Amino acid sequence: MKQSKHIIRNSIGLTVLLALCLSALPGNVRAQDSTVVATEEEPTVKKVKPVKNVFQSIWIIDNQTVIVPVKNTLEMDIMHRFGVIDKGYRDFWGFFAPSNIRIGINYSPINNLNLGIGITKNNMLLDGSAKYAIIKQTKGKYPVSVSYYGDIAINTKEREDVVLYDGSNIKYNTDRYYFFHQLLIARKVTSKLSVQIGPSLTHQNAVSGYYTKIDSTGKDIYRSMKNDHFAIAFSARYKLTNVTSVMVNYDQPITKHPTNNPHPNLSFGFEFNTSSHSFQIFMGNYYNLNAQQNNLFNKNNPFSYTDKTTDSKVKGGQFLIGFNITRLWNY
Repeated sequence: MKQSKHIIRNSIGLTVLLALCLSALPGNVRAQDSTVVATEEEPTVKKVKPVKNVFQSIWIIDNQTVIVPVKNTLEMDIMHRFGVIDKGYRDFWGFFAPSNIRIGINYSPINNLNLGIGITKNNMLLDGSAKYAIIKQTKGKYPVSVSYYGDIAINTKEREDVVLYDGSNIKYNTDRYYFFHQLLIARKVTSKLSVQIGPSLTHQNAVSGYYTKIDSTGKDIYRSMKNDHFAIAFSARYKLTNVTSVMVNYDQPITKHPTNNPHPNLSFGFEFNTSSHSFQIFMGNYYNLNAQQNNLFNKNNPFSYTDKTTDSKVKGGQFLIGFNITRLWNY
């Protein structure tokens, strides 16, 4: 009996000792027939995301930005341009002059694609557009964001009311069409400053022109605008606060036409933002509210002009006041 108790005490002691020894071994030791594998925890690779809020809105005054709203975003635009301010109090600095208005709706059916439609008061211009984000600025990968923007516009007034720039009427329905292509390249330089450049091509189906005599030959020569027009736009936005920014645009025509050459555009103003609204108020030279019409037919000179009443040259540009309002819904 004593011997049995002694064996039990020894067995318990050995069991406790064996348990202590096993607990001291590394956790990756398995049974004798198992392979001992030394594993190291792999570091987690953090995915780099594109830079946010290169611009706050799809618009920067009269130009598009590289921004494409996220999938299932619906946007409504209301754009307004008053008259040129050069008449002063006579039309209350353009506020009571004939104005131009555009109403538009845009929707993003998939990521990186935005589709839009709009109508403009001047010429009852109906337009449809598409914008696609090709690449987005990403640290260590893409230094800039690049988007393509295309637009087709149709003059929907009655045929007898569709007047070309030279005063003539259209002959065919295809004369109503204008096309626009632009490559938008932007970079968010700092947390406050964003810049963008946008080379563009505008095509008009019907051109305006006039006949003139050449003294050496005495023949009537028809001089007209070209069908294709190249231009380039420069834009920048600087954030003053989280919700307020200052904006500037400069649009330079490149193509030289035999007649009716458009003026460049210089515009500047302020932008106020919330999570679902953007309000921009500014001064500039563009009046037509459509990229094709603005690039082809801008009559307002930002630097100097001739006063028709006095036939004298006036320093300073022909500017007008405008505003853009956008409202977003995300479904």
